Amino acid sequence: QVQLVESGGGLVQAGGSLRLSCSASGRTISRYAWFRQAPGKEREFVAAVSQSGRSIGYLDSVKGRFTISRDNAQNTVYLQMNSLKPEDTAVYYCAATSDYSGAYYLRRLYDLWGQGTQVTVSS
Repeated sequence: QVQLVESGGGLVQAGGSLRLSCSASGRTISRYAWFRQAPGKEREFVAAVSQSGRSIGYLDSVKGRFTISRDNAQNTVYLQMNSLKPEDTAVYYCAATSDYSGAYYLRRLYDLWGQGTQVTVSS
């Protein structure tokens, strides 16, 4: 059974950093992505990475602050979050797909999801 297991969330002050991790088992993953969902809001795309490790895209508001990367030997994807802001507060979800086509920022592209990890940024 394929699973995505996330870790790394927590509470941090504005301007601080966190690194999220997500490990997959049981299947070859072409693309990983991170999404987030704040209370009362829709789940939104944050970042995606290709199988080769090249970042595909970022949400405009996180460009220059967040970096997505992956370690294929460890079947793990990371989201390094720097210069965090209170508006980054959300539950962050790891997502994965074995498809090589389709719009990377669409939720429906991804058929595997992690359980979510809470990130809280205090002002």
